[in-house]
Amino acid sequence: MIKASGSSFYLSGLPTAIGSMPHKDPKKACSLIAKYLPELPFWPQLPKRSFLENMYAQYSEGFPGLVIERDNIYVNLSQGIEEPLEKLYSAYLENKAEDFAVSKEYASGLHEFLIRRPVNPIAVKGHVTGPITWGMTVTDENHRPVLYDDNASDAVVKHLNMKARWQESKLRELCDNTIIFFDEPYMSSIGSAFVSIPRERISELLEGAFEGIKSLKGVHCCGNTDWSILLNTSVDIISFDAYSYCHTISLYPEIKDFIERGGIIAWGIVPRDDKALRSEAVKNLMDKLTDGMADLERKGIGRGKMLHQSLITPACGLGPTSEEAAEQVLELLADFSKAFRKKYIK
Repeated sequence: MIKASGSSFYLSGLPTAIGSMPHKDPKKACSLIAKYLPELPFWPQLPKRSFLENMYAQYSEGFPGLVIERDNIYVNLSQGIEEPLEKLYSAYLENKAEDFAVSKEYASGLHEFLIRRPVNPIAVKGHVTGPITWGMTVTDENHRPVLYDDNASDAVVKHLNMKARWQESKLRELCDNTIIFFDEPYMSSIGSAFVSIPRERISELLEGAFEGIKSLKGVHCCGNTDWSILLNTSVDIISFDAYSYCHTISLYPEIKDFIERGGIIAWGIVPRDDKALRSEAVKNLMDKLTDGMADLERKGIGRGKMLHQSLITPACGLGPTSEEAAEQVLELLADFSKAFRKKYIK
């Protein structure tokens, strides 16, 4: 085995999941995660429990000018936010992570996970909404994405970066080895009429979000995207829907350099929708993933290196599923990872 880049622990096909779960009871969600993913557990985001736990509201707490109205959030840039912006920048420069804590009201699953304390994990995983997705979804008072405002976009990056740093500090109380994913579903819209942001600016925003993260940092995008943008950043893990887009990542020449520098691919090979769950089994998924990996081998990437620098995940978060389906996904995920490691990891 080889060590993950910048870390002291092994990955080599371990299973973990993206973040969201369909439960309203954080105890039940955490118990399920502990059952199926004891080696690399994650804390559950529970959007069905509360609006405040969806991926946009969850990390909005404390953002300058934020307004919450029923099941909607926006940033009012028309009223003086200079003072709260100054406070944010000051806390950022002084690395006051506690000023960016996520409260229990916004993340019951995280606080239950911290109380419960996983038993002897290899690593623990957390997640934060990425700056492109948060900044394009949360708007100002005129319904314009806040990412298009220069001052607000800089604040978004620093705010989310400090949310990630605070979360990492809490997870490191449970385990020295941590992984923080930045969830970026909006990356699938890059290059379309919906997102008019230059590539260079996207890279700059992501690097700002990664700043100061001590352990492994990943980006999850559940749709197809221009993977070269991510491959040219300092990200350690690229997480994607390998069930639907298994062959796409091999189309980018940059993938070879990414793997050579120790980059890890989180193969989202386990589907989450009911129809696919009824028809798929470990063997089918193994054949699909083997084909995808063969594409990378043809690019000159050594199989051994690629296998050891891998994680196995569901294609996306499980928040939209039923509790029964979520357990099916986690059971299939655990079974697949076990079979994958038995077959390939020597």
